[in-house]
Amino acid sequence: MTAPHMARDTPALAPLCQAPDVSRIPLKIELSPKQAEPLKPLVPSKSKLITIEAKRIVSVLDEAIFKVELVTLLWDAAGHPEALVGMCEGLLGALSEHRALCQALLESVSDLQEKARRLQEEEEEAEEAWLCDRRLSMELHKVSLPPLMQQVRDSTKNTLRLLLGNPQATKLLQMQAFHRSTGAQRFMEGLVELRGFLFEKLLTSPMQVREKAQFLQDISRRNQRNQEDIDTLKRELAVRLKNRDAEVEKENFVIQELKNHLHQVLKLSEHSLLRTKQEAEKQQKLDFRASQVRMAKTQQEILTLRSQYHSLVSENHEVEQALRKKKYKVETEVENWIQKYDTEMGEKQEEFEDLQTVHKDEKQQLEELRQRHQVLVEEFSQIQAEREVMAKKRLEAEREMLRMVRAATLIQAVWKGYLVRSMLHSKRKKRGKGKGKK
Repeated sequence: MTAPHMARDTPALAPLCQAPDVSRIPLKIELSPKQAEPLKPLVPSKSKLITIEAKRIVSVLDEAIFKVELVTLLWDAAGHPEALVGMCEGLLGALSEHRALCQALLESVSDLQEKARRLQEEEEEAEEAWLCDRRLSMELHKVSLPPLMQQVRDSTKNTLRLLLGNPQATKLLQMQAFHRSTGAQRFMEGLVELRGFLFEKLLTSPMQVREKAQFLQDISRRNQRNQEDIDTLKRELAVRLKNRDAEVEKENFVIQELKNHLHQVLKLSEHSLLRTKQEAEKQQKLDFRASQVRMAKTQQEILTLRSQYHSLVSENHEVEQALRKKKYKVETEVENWIQKYDTEMGEKQEEFEDLQTVHKDEKQQLEELRQRHQVLVEEFSQIQAEREVMAKKRLEAEREMLRMVRAATLIQAVWKGYLVRSMLHSKRKKRGKGKGKK
């Protein structure tokens, strides 16, 4: 087995080891939009699979496409371990081991192809013994390839088994923007296209197949009739083209006669053009003389206006000098005023900053005094409330004392009245007894 044959025996390795920029292929097969009515027999009447067998067939193919999709991402995923943060260590180790095996297989195949190329180039000049040694070494090299290929297959199966057993790692691998080779992309597109064909085939019943075949036969017959009509129209077109050529020849003859007539007309027009040219030259001479007179007048006016221009320029120059002096004087005064303004504003700014500092201090003191005043107001309110309570108590006490004084006065008045009445009554009794003794 030669090196080119050995290279052809390892086509499945390229999708695992190369990585062009290809986005993930969706597994859904979108049905074609509704077509025109004449092509209806070519479109399946159903849009979903009904039988369990058909669903199983499609599910098996979908699972195969999903696995191929994962396998084609293994090489690039193993080369970017920073994008696989969060995966288990066993899966990361399997990916790195798979990449190492693929790299070794690729290097071995590349070396074998390089040796075969050199051997083919040096086959005519080299000796037979040397060629035999080289061929023997190549054969030994080829013998070492199948075990390495088997190791790559086993590593692929093991890594795929670990991925399928870890849905989170599978989702992470699909979410990352890994690359796959052009061959892998074409292979997946072929699988998706095969799925579409298979899906359409499973949707089509035997009756629809017969209708489709009948429809294609009708289309073929119709195409044959159309081709016959096209041939007839082509013959009619050839006849009409011949008639048109005959008419074109007649028209060309008429055009030639018209050209001859036009040539005669051109000769006559040349004589009239010559007379017109002579008259135009005479008129041009007259116009030239008149223009010379107008140019002399214009030149005189130009000289007059130029003298006026020079006099105006001199006057304007004097006015400009005076205005320049005035402008310089005004600019000097403005500069002095600006310097004075800057000086005064600097002093005002310093004074303003000092006042602002004083204002900040006074404002801080005012805030402290406000806080103290607030405390004093609260204390004064408490004292005022206490005073009002004490005043009310004192007023009540005074009222109570006043009532007691009044009551005591009343009691004393009543007592004194009682005593006076008692004394008066006793005196009256004594007087009555004295009169009785007499």
